[in-house]
Amino acid sequence: MATVAANPAAAAAAVAAAAAVTEDREPQHEELPGLDSQWRQIENGESGRERPLRAGESWFLVEKHWYKQWEAYVQGGDQDSSTFPGCINNATLFQDEINWRLKEGLVEGEDYVLLPAAAWHYLVSWYGLEHGQPPIERKVIELPNIQKVEVYPVELLLVRHNDLGKSHTVQFSHTDSIGLVLRTARERFLVEPQEDTRLWAKNSEGSLDRLYDTHITVLDAALETGQLIIMETRKKDGTWPSAQLHVMNNNMSEEDEDFKGQPGICGLTNLGNTCFMNSALQCLSNVPQLTEYFLNNCYLEELNFRNPLGMKGEIAEAYADLVKQAWSGHHRSIVPHVFKNKVGHFASQFLGYQQHDSQELLSFLLDGLHEDLNRVKKKEYVELCDAAGRPDQVAQEAWQNHKRRNDSVIVDTFHGLFKSTLVCPDCGNVSVTFDPFCYLSVPLPISHKRVLEVFFIPMDPRRKPEQHRLVVPKKGKISDLCVALSKHTGISPERMMVADVFSHRFYKLYQLEEPLSSILDRDDIFVYEVSGRIEAIEGSREDIVVPVYLRERTPARDYNNSYYGLMLFGHPLLVSVPRDRFTWEGLYNVLMYRLSRYVTKPNSDDEDDGDEKEDDEEDKDDVPGPSTGGSLRDPEPEQAGPSSGVTNRCPFLLDNCLGTSQWPPRRRRKQLFTLQTVNSNGTSDRTTSPEEVHAQPYIAIDWEPEMKKRYYDEVEAEHDCVGYVMKKAPVRLQECIELFTTVETLEKENPWYCPSCKQHQLATKKLDLWMLPEILIIHLKRFSYTKFSREKLDTLVEFPIRDLDFSEFVIQPQNESNPELYKYDLIAVSNHYGGMRDGHYTTFACNKDSGQWHYFDDNSVSPVNENQIESKAAYVLFYQRQDVARRLLSPAGSSGAPASPACSSPPSSEFMDVN
Repeated sequence: MATVAANPAAAAAAVAAAAAVTEDREPQHEELPGLDSQWRQIENGESGRERPLRAGESWFLVEKHWYKQWEAYVQGGDQDSSTFPGCINNATLFQDEINWRLKEGLVEGEDYVLLPAAAWHYLVSWYGLEHGQPPIERKVIELPNIQKVEVYPVELLLVRHNDLGKSHTVQFSHTDSIGLVLRTARERFLVEPQEDTRLWAKNSEGSLDRLYDTHITVLDAALETGQLIIMETRKKDGTWPSAQLHVMNNNMSEEDEDFKGQPGICGLTNLGNTCFMNSALQCLSNVPQLTEYFLNNCYLEELNFRNPLGMKGEIAEAYADLVKQAWSGHHRSIVPHVFKNKVGHFASQFLGYQQHDSQELLSFLLDGLHEDLNRVKKKEYVELCDAAGRPDQVAQEAWQNHKRRNDSVIVDTFHGLFKSTLVCPDCGNVSVTFDPFCYLSVPLPISHKRVLEVFFIPMDPRRKPEQHRLVVPKKGKISDLCVALSKHTGISPERMMVADVFSHRFYKLYQLEEPLSSILDRDDIFVYEVSGRIEAIEGSREDIVVPVYLRERTPARDYNNSYYGLMLFGHPLLVSVPRDRFTWEGLYNVLMYRLSRYVTKPNSDDEDDGDEKEDDEEDKDDVPGPSTGGSLRDPEPEQAGPSSGVTNRCPFLLDNCLGTSQWPPRRRRKQLFTLQTVNSNGTSDRTTSPEEVHAQPYIAIDWEPEMKKRYYDEVEAEHDCVGYVMKKAPVRLQECIELFTTVETLEKENPWYCPSCKQHQLATKKLDLWMLPEILIIHLKRFSYTKFSREKLDTLVEFPIRDLDFSEFVIQPQNESNPELYKYDLIAVSNHYGGMRDGHYTTFACNKDSGQWHYFDDNSVSPVNENQIESKAAYVLFYQRQDVARRLLSPAGSSGAPASPACSSPPSSEFMDVN
């Protein structure tokens, strides 16, 4: 009920109309029925005031004094009595005769009586109404546990956001809906039908509250008499005049006010790692029927504010605002700040500005929109049913049961039906159920091979080190790597040792039985050709493999340069030394041979000719003393972390054979470098831990700067790059779908309870496609997670732009007369570039109005050709069924009506079992 109370013009019109009716109906006294008849009709009859109240009906107020006089008149029994009451006069009930507002505090039985509509009209027809007075009509409202006549309705002051000085005071019943308030405001302010409006209520604290739910009553919204209600009208660019109505902040730039572009060609600003959100939103925004659903305001009638699984309609409203702005044609780009805050409020995993997965955001958004727009206000309990040999009937029942609890534009557009078949491995019991889906997450064919890049260091000094790219089993062992390398080099796998080199040191020496998964893609792997073993065994005749580091003596950064430092350089070596040559001099000669390709031997002119005394002096200057004496002071070397596999104890130590920790103790001829035992980190201190004291020592080749510059050829020491690069063959999208529908065995963590065996079983499971949706979302599972590794699969998936045929995958009996039911055309692609830890999301999308493809990269939008769409970055694909596209392009569809039942007629009967 909405009646005029304080608008003089409207009140006068109502009074004039009432007076006209009264004059037309004013009777002559001889036409009055008998007094007893009057009494029965007013007091006791079906139309009398003693009848019970009924919610929604009208009752009228009559001034108590006039009514008592009428009672005395009819009870006196004399129609010609002087007690005749005359016209009904309610003057004492009004505050004034201009606005005709009731006095405050009137009490039923003392100031007025209430009459039902029929009784009131009898009295008016018999006695008439005082000229100029309006009838005082009031509604019966139903409150919890009571029905009452609402004598004092709520008087609201309606104003428009851009003209707060002009108000309309309108009365509303407590049971009137907020929707009626909105419609009344639109009528009073002459709003055009195509314009969007919303209401705000000014509360007692002076702030403004949105009146979201137009279906609740004035009572539920706690609106009070005299409260200011502000109607806001959406601007032509799709934005509201204010984020907070009392601020009235205009966010449209001058540039945007004059800008007019293609609707939908609008970028989204990156708020900080929000490219994943922008990509998902651009894909969803280019789903034609969903966008039309929001642009035509069909969502307003379906907002579900009471769904405990929903988000109080806020996600749907925030998305609607975003769509209206993007498709207004007045923005080059928009800032989705409000939407981002709403998402973070309802899904804490998206709080902040960390990078996330566009498919995960898309899944949350579709579920949130569905629950916010669910037409089912009260979900009923539904039991799952097993097919039990009747799949067609059960599939239909399963879909109907799903719609009994879930009925929204999201279900209409995106939901399909799986057939799930489970087979018990023990008793053979078969369980067939039908489950709805919103998107397909299809696996990519995963190669069981991986490419490892290694450096091969041959024993032959004439051969350069080689860089090889090897194809090895993902779940293989180090021995498999050696076998693969053997095919490239011709060297037997038994003559290879594999090491992880980091910062010129051995970080790890691998055993043949260790898994290849312990090698990461970023590791520098060196494979050395050897002729012995690193653990020397006493009595064995095998060569001894010695780890060797290269160091250069450099002036330490000290204030007086009083001592030297030693810094590692180059790549370390594993050198095989025959036992009979395992002396310092023998080791020197072996190393000279191994380094002969890039280390030049000094000629006779470079040899020393001095006497022993000179040699001794030079020895004092050039040769470090024993490391145990502490005369050699090394700077802190580069840290490489703990060394693994290189500190194993062995009964035969290098020190025992060599007798001293450095060489040469004295020199007779010019030596290019000196040798010294060091620890696994390359430092001379071997007493840092008990393990180091009894461990096989490493050998360091120490170079003087001048000698290194003169005799060491760094260019020649570099390696060659050879080997095989595994080319990743592209896969077809159909192959991924076939993988999705293959039989798999359940994992131990997720067994199935067999009702026949009465225990959990690792059953076999097969998913089949039974019914396909209008919009099919295909998620390519590019991110692979295992206990040992995480990787992104950058395989190129070839997917068709048009005519993706699902007829071979749908097992439901098909309608061969309409092949469009199983063919799809691409409309959007969410792309991911980069790796696991970092990356960037973009979108390809086809504009529903122009048919032109565009590339959306945050706030940048550019047109593209169809041949640019397919790439290794494709992550989520959006396909539209061809019959839906045809329907949207038909004359009925071109009017802008979406496929949702809320705004258009349902599909033909051929599709009724599908949607």
